[in-house]
Amino acid sequence: MNKNTPPNVIALKPPDAKDIKQRLKQNLPATLHALLPNGLVRAGKFVVGDTSGGKGESLVVEMKGSKAGLWHDFATGDGGDILDLWAEVKGFDRKSQFKELITDIQNWIGGGIPTAQPMQCKHNAHKPAQNLGEPTAKWDYTDAHGALIASVYRYDPKGRRKQFRPWDAVKGVMKAPDIRPLYNQPNIAKSKIIILVEGEKCAEALITLGIYATTAMNGAKAPIDKTDWSPLKGKQVLIWPDHDEAGLSYARKAASASARAGALQVKILKVPPDKPPKWDAADAVEEGLNIHEILKNWDRVVAKDKPIKPDMIPLYSVADLRADHSPMPEDLISPRVLTPGGMLVFGGAPKVGKSDFLISLLANMAAGETFLGLSSKRPLRVFYLQAEVQYHYLRERIQRLRLPDETLERLQQNFVMTPQVRLILNEDGIDKIARSVKARFGERPPDIIAIDPIRNVFDGGGIGGENDNDAMMFFLSKRVEELRNRINPEAGLILAHHTKKVSKKYVEEDPFQALSGAGSLRSYYTSGIILHRPDEGLATRNLVFELRNGPEIPQKTILREASGWREVDSNAERLAMRSHGSKIDAEQLRKKDILLRTIYSEALQGRVYTARQFSDSFKNKSGLGSSRSLRDKLNVLSTKGHIKFFKNADVYGLPQAQRSRQGYICVEDMALGDGTRIFPTHFKHPQTAQVLPVDDPKKWIISSSKGEL
Repeated sequence: MNKNTPPNVIALKPPDAKDIKQRLKQNLPATLHALLPNGLVRAGKFVVGDTSGGKGESLVVEMKGSKAGLWHDFATGDGGDILDLWAEVKGFDRKSQFKELITDIQNWIGGGIPTAQPMQCKHNAHKPAQNLGEPTAKWDYTDAHGALIASVYRYDPKGRRKQFRPWDAVKGVMKAPDIRPLYNQPNIAKSKIIILVEGEKCAEALITLGIYATTAMNGAKAPIDKTDWSPLKGKQVLIWPDHDEAGLSYARKAASASARAGALQVKILKVPPDKPPKWDAADAVEEGLNIHEILKNWDRVVAKDKPIKPDMIPLYSVADLRADHSPMPEDLISPRVLTPGGMLVFGGAPKVGKSDFLISLLANMAAGETFLGLSSKRPLRVFYLQAEVQYHYLRERIQRLRLPDETLERLQQNFVMTPQVRLILNEDGIDKIARSVKARFGERPPDIIAIDPIRNVFDGGGIGGENDNDAMMFFLSKRVEELRNRINPEAGLILAHHTKKVSKKYVEEDPFQALSGAGSLRSYYTSGIILHRPDEGLATRNLVFELRNGPEIPQKTILREASGWREVDSNAERLAMRSHGSKIDAEQLRKKDILLRTIYSEALQGRVYTARQFSDSFKNKSGLGSSRSLRDKLNVLSTKGHIKFFKNADVYGLPQAQRSRQGYICVEDMALGDGTRIFPTHFKHPQTAQVLPVDDPKKWIISSSKGEL
């Protein structure tokens, strides 16, 4: 067996660098996402923060054309081709380690031709990597029983930066295991409290002090989804990140992974801002700091906390519940819109009037007045935490309120609000708000706590943003509930939230699925209200309700006037809209005719278009609207059958449609300049919107389904 061939590895034909580079460029998206998983494709270019994979857009890689694979880091000035990028990310020196670089790429893409069958041999001791010299450090990764899984070797080649090489001891190959283990597992199994750091050097620095520490293989570059985090199940995990953005990003991802693996508690240590960049646990040990004091006293972010375990939980039999005839708790806002200890989520698109509506609702409840059929049995004490409207514009809105004079005294006593606050609902924010509210309300705490909007005060505990289910559950259960418990455990919560940018049809079909962010929000609240405008041409809004603990409330149509919000009769509203609607219908017919005639006349001049090409070419012409508006109109006309598609362009001597799965658009009786008729090959199904082959190209069928242009 060749002594230079790693154990159990088939010798391969020497790789050809030109071929390797071409294969990477041919599979560029997969290559880039494998190298830098945090990167994104925007406007045909791959962007990422840096060669370490940090979030951002400083590093740009060309994806198309003759420059495909070329990259430039605008923050550092570095750049090169795809081989340079691979070398930079993987830690190779392209000049002195070119052979190793190409071999590493070849191993990833599976290049080479087997020249010999694998030989049975024992796992030999690790041989020094070529051109790196002897390893300067070695760390063994074992299972909980001490069986070797993998090793990591560190090299410090002269004149070059440090490099690491993983060894899969199970397969006997110089690569990382498919599933990476955690470090120091025998000691993890012994302890309830584990310190998770970035890298073996930091872990060993703490281990020498008798601290149970671990790390993921590859440190901040550890692939979260390829690491076995299960040894942390049932543990209390404290993550000590390196003092840089990459370290904090790693800590957040590791916190989420640890929580999902079943860790009992997960916290992230806050490194003081005065520490130098990249400062870590090993530096703290080297500086002689009191590590035990650091672990005990430094601030931390709670990503997952231990559940409170009461001695007993309440249990009720059917007999118990049937025998209880005590009065039901009074609604805070009737009918069952907001109950004591309940949570109402109030959603709407930006600029729909959410804050104005919410102020009116809260003001009426504070004054003890009925508002759009919603009422309270007594004037309610209200605390309104709002983070959007500045003081002067807030007072302008309050002064516009129109309430009876006899209610003003109650309103002025009961309704307390903030100007635009710039704080996060973390532990410090909760403490500041709770102390301020108690100082203002005294012994009679507020009945309602309203937060508008939650996006501006959101704290996911380092787990993620508002789109992450775990982070949203953390915010609701550990932040919002904690604020309520500190102020008044029986208070009702109102959370104002944005809806997603979706079609009005989507909102009408399932309004509460339009709430922005994680779906866990919807599973948490006890009631919901959506305010949306079904027609941008009208001033009316629809108010939709969802109650978990009460009867269904019919949708309301409301209108904002100078005197305030009022409910309008939806039937009368539809009658009033008929004249307006007939004008819209006439305009829609005009635009439809212009569209169809334009497509027809362009074909006579030998010009045919895909839907996107047509929208881009005729935007803002003849009153047809923007490119997006044109695409919407073409979509409606194709669904109704006025527009179909043909994919056999070569039959007519035309070039094939580029970047379109539908092909070119065509209309009835369309022909080229020489009189050649063009027949459709495909149509859009009116119910499923699928593009399907036509049965008879010469028979033009118009759908009978209703729709608007």
